[in-house]
Amino acid sequence: MALTGGDVVLEREHDGRVAYLTLSHGKYTVVTMEMRRLVAERFAEIDRDPQIRVVVVRSDGEHFTSGGDIAGFMEVDPIDLTDLGHDVTAPARSAKPVIAAIDGYCFGVGLEMVLSCDIRLGTPRTQLALPEMNLGMIPGSGGTQRLARLIGLSRAKFHIMTATRIKAEQALDWGLLAGLSDDRDALYANVDALAQKMAGFSPAALRTAKEVLDRGVDGPLYTGIELERKAYSMLRATEDFAEGVKAFGEKRAPSFTGR
Repeated sequence: MALTGGDVVLEREHDGRVAYLTLSHGKYTVVTMEMRRLVAERFAEIDRDPQIRVVVVRSDGEHFTSGGDIAGFMEVDPIDLTDLGHDVTAPARSAKPVIAAIDGYCFGVGLEMVLSCDIRLGTPRTQLALPEMNLGMIPGSGGTQRLARLIGLSRAKFHIMTATRIKAEQALDWGLLAGLSDDRDALYANVDALAQKMAGFSPAALRTAKEVLDRGVDGPLYTGIELERKAYSMLRATEDFAEGVKAFGEKRAPSFTGR
């Protein structure tokens, strides 16, 4: 029988510039089918709010998530699974930078969700895995493609085809995690400080950097460089760039508006 309940709580802090999305469903934060849809709905709300500049994804359980509701898959029509897979990768489609704060287990659909985030930070307790082989299945929300691009094809094949967990230090060494904090309290404090720092940058520059990096990395080098040059020229015309140059000359902190 499929699990029900769970929530994806949206909170705004720091004058509304930072949005916190908290996965909430028990000790192991099992991601139900409803929660997958909520992720997409919350990100749609975030993208409609021009005040929000940075997003943080976290969990209030003992673990970030042990994965999805396994029994629930048998109650979903195969064609509908495509939409559910699309829903949890909303962080990748958001125009705003997304930071994932990962403590404890991050398995299955949870890992696919954070792979679609821009920056991932963890603790020594962090363990990452795509264990679908244990069920006679493969990852279905971008896991095969994103993991291969992040750690290389050979490593991705090993960890997906053997359902082997990636420990925190290995994830840090491979670049899956951008940093480790001593424990959850330190992790959340460090993520909050990073989110505040990024929220002080130009929203236009952040949005453009994300797009150029994401679009350019999958194409030829010359295409990515040309995309970068065009985006660089476009930002030259923004009020934020003019403010940044003026603030630099006046030796003060800039005040960016996103225009």
